Amino acid sequence: MKRLLPCRDCRRPVLWTTTEAGKRLAVDPDPDPAGNTAVWRDGTGAVRSRRPTAELPLTGWERLYMPHVATCPTRTEQLALPGALPAGVASLDAHRRKKRR
Repeated sequence: MKRLLPCRDCRRPVLWTTTEAGKRLAVDPDPDPAGNTAVWRDGTGAVRSRRPTAELPLTGWERLYMPHVATCPTRTEQLALPGALPAGVASLDAHRRKKRR
């Protein structure tokens, strides 16, 4: 059984995985053939993910999922605005201008 949690930005359910580097990655809850993230459940029951490559293609126990950051409506709206920064990111331009004086 998948454990789904809501996205902080859009409140849609996401599946949290752990990458090979030990980082957390949110993916959409349903497999997507257009996705670029291989997801599987390891022997301990943890949901793991990795990026398939030509050297290490998708295996029989993995399914392709789409990273949620690529489909999150709130994130895509923020990034679509010209000159807009993602939520939680501050522009340092004003600070840099003060420092140059």
